[in-house]
Amino acid sequence: MTALPDPDYHPQFYQAVASKRLLAWVIDSIIITVLCFGVSLATVFVGFFFWPILFLVLGFAYRVVTLANDSATWGMRFSGIELRDLSGHRFDLRLAVLHTSGYSISLMMPLLQVISVVMMLTSSRGQGLTDAFLGTVALNKRV
Repeated sequence: MTALPDPDYHPQFYQAVASKRLLAWVIDSIIITVLCFGVSLATVFVGFFFWPILFLVLGFAYRVVTLANDSATWGMRFSGIELRDLSGHRFDLRLAVLHTSGYSISLMMPLLQVISVVMMLTSSRGQGLTDAFLGTVALNKRV
């Protein structure tokens, strides 16, 4: 049993969530790039030499902080979606770290990312691999 809306009876909570997640990912990537650029300038361009590591670390921190504070990254907020657990609750710090870790692992292994995208496009709740593993879901904000 779950406290999440049933996709058969309340499809409005899941409509276009996959495309909204893609838009959110693009926005979040731009924000992380700007943050990395700012850090690189603040460190007198030293950050540019460590760009991939800087991008991973700042991206991880950005996602954890935004998910723990409002259960959505800034990109998700812009696109009108939020993440919830099986009980329908917002993310706490522990779940934000776990979800971000799963996302990071799937980015490092392209096959896992492909599986996750296919799952988002084909499952009734639009859950990716990390979502299915943790029992989380992305929903349209309360309709």
